[in-house]
Amino acid sequence: MTQAHPTPGPVPESTAPVRQSAVERRILDAALRLFAERGFDGTPVQSVVEAAEVTKGALYHYFDSKDDLLYEIYHSLIARQLADLGAVLARGLPPREAVHAVLTGLIRSTAEHIDEAKVFAREMHRLDHARMRSVRADRRRYHVTFRGLIEQGQREGVFGTGTPAETITIVALGMVNQMPSWYRADGPKPAARLADEVAGFILDALDRPTP
Repeated sequence: MTQAHPTPGPVPESTAPVRQSAVERRILDAALRLFAERGFDGTPVQSVVEAAEVTKGALYHYFDSKDDLLYEIYHSLIARQLADLGAVLARGLPPREAVHAVLTGLIRSTAEHIDEAKVFAREMHRLDHARMRSVRADRRRYHVTFRGLIEQGQREGVFGTGTPAETITIVALGMVNQMPSWYRADGPKPAARLADEVAGFILDALDRPTP
């Protein structure tokens, strides 16, 4: 009989729902494309309206402002990543397999949606206090849950304890957060290979016995 591995805590969810309607998604896709090409300041609302083929009234029906569009671009990315994390936790994998699955999935997801990550990294300082607080809450939720997986492995003797779980978490997730500054979709290394290499690096560090 195989041993069950409890999750390190509640399955994480975003603090706010993701925009799902076809019109909302079309507006957000247009905003993302224009923000990536022209920058936030270089993209007037009218350009988003024209690219999305909606009226200005329709845009303001769904979104309060350009700042709202910026927040929703990143929120959809982190909400997706939290959902992926929750799906891994729900599988009840052993810690080593769970950490590998989470990291490879996170890196592939970030690579697949690198434009969202780039736009947010460049423009995040424009968010107001409430929206920034929401973003930080979602990121913290991911951080704490991932750290819990490492702590679980350390408690079970699967991982060494020479390096604190918090440090490992900062290194692993910090690398992913920096992907907008160096990752290129047309680069020489496919995202799947990069994901496997990074996950292997982190797991090798965790596998080292405590001195």
